[in-house]
Amino acid sequence: MARPGEIAAMRRAIAISAAGLGATSPNPPVGCVVLDSGGRITGEGYHERKGEAHAETQALAAAGPLAAGATAVVTLEPCNHQGRTPACRQALIDAKVSRVVVALIDPTSRGEGGAAELRTAGVDVETGVLAEEARVVLGPWLTALTAGRPVVTWPYVISDQGISALPDESEDARRLRLNADAVLRADGSVTEAMPGSHGAGILHLDHGPTDDPAGVVTSLYQGGVRHLLLAGDLAMMAPFLAKGLIDRIYAYIPDGSPSRKPATNLPWPQVPPGFLITGAARLPGFVRIQAQRKPDL
Repeated sequence: MARPGEIAAMRRAIAISAAGLGATSPNPPVGCVVLDSGGRITGEGYHERKGEAHAETQALAAAGPLAAGATAVVTLEPCNHQGRTPACRQALIDAKVSRVVVALIDPTSRGEGGAAELRTAGVDVETGVLAEEARVVLGPWLTALTAGRPVVTWPYVISDQGISALPDESEDARRLRLNADAVLRADGSVTEAMPGSHGAGILHLDHGPTDDPAGVVTSLYQGGVRHLLLAGDLAMMAPFLAKGLIDRIYAYIPDGSPSRKPATNLPWPQVPPGFLITGAARLPGFVRIQAQRKPDL
């Protein structure tokens, strides 16, 4: 059973792992914390960018020689294969950690998995610690992996004039881009959500995004996109909605007068059919409604 200090460290690992959102795909955003025998944090790290050191390697580097005999607390099972970076389970073995605490098992792990290899090497391993909390950060990556397409988010403004794209220059648009991998626009261009995070440029689709939305998202998944942000109005998004390809929406409605007649030219009052409201917030001049697509039964 995980000790109280390990549980607290796992929450720290989950928190710092979020610093990798929008930059690690197709790899997952992972965090790791190293504890000495007295339960003190001696090092921590997260996976910052695809192709660079993983969370475990970053945390072990910070801990240095104090990693020997320590406990590594990590949000996802240490990887078990050599890719652009060394296998994390081997880094943990080489550092002589005595125990590894894991939140979620990696469904992409090779062979018997990093946890099994660690146990074979004599390392004590515990899994399933705060798994549901770890899904707050790793959930979109896991969902994309299962679906074979990116998690798709559409922010829009709904007003008397209809449904329009959330302006690029708005603070919320920037915040959403910071947590996504790529942005698909009405002209068919795909850009990095935050330029420089992946080292890629602009991709132009061979056809308009509304011609084959399923093909578009599948192609982007194959190119490494795990969280896609849509920037467009209802005309662009209708085919994506019809195909069930939008997973999350952020609907912005001007707060306006407390007593008014609703607009009559809207296809739905606030969120599309098939979506459940999961959050609401008051912003300067707007109310923001967050909703998710109902799970398939």
